[in-house]
Amino acid sequence: MKKAVFLSVLFFVLSCSKKVDFNPRPINYDRDVCHVCKMGLDEPKYNVEAINERGEVRFYDDIGCLAEDIRDGDFNTWKGKKYKIWIGDANTGKWIDAEKAWYRYGDRTPMGYGYGALAQKPDTGTVYDFATVLDRINKGISLRAKFIKEKKMSVSGAEGKANDMKCGEGKCGGGKCGGGK
Repeated sequence: MKKAVFLSVLFFVLSCSKKVDFNPRPINYDRDVCHVCKMGLDEPKYNVEAINERGEVRFYDDIGCLAEDIRDGDFNTWKGKKYKIWIGDANTGKWIDAEKAWYRYGDRTPMGYGYGALAQKPDTGTVYDFATVLDRINKGISLRAKFIKEKKMSVSGAEGKANDMKCGEGKCGGGKCGGGK
């Protein structure tokens, strides 16, 4: 009898366990925002999506925002033991595995970090793997400073007069996006 009860309970527990779908989710462009900078997603060729072991999804509008969350946020705790990261292919906009992608440098990306993911390694040009891109961003090797300078100029009409574009508490993700450092 005890064996039958034990097997029934075990069967119930195993049948109730949730199988997580690690396939990329479609982006709802009218409401999904970057987890770090809170900007609306609008560039499928550069958007990033992370799915954790509980099936929770985080979106990022640029690989740089993901790098910021990994470095400064709670991503490493949130992800759990099993996770998947997808990124838009910079040529096609189709989801590809971010950790297996190749990255070129010099693209005009949503937050200005400048790294575009590619499904296939190109025959020419310098490309980087995922870990190297995260390391380069953490070392400040990005187009972010140029991007912020251009945004300040386009908002104010003159360099250095657009104080509302500076990162800070309550702006641009609370200073996490690299512009306020």
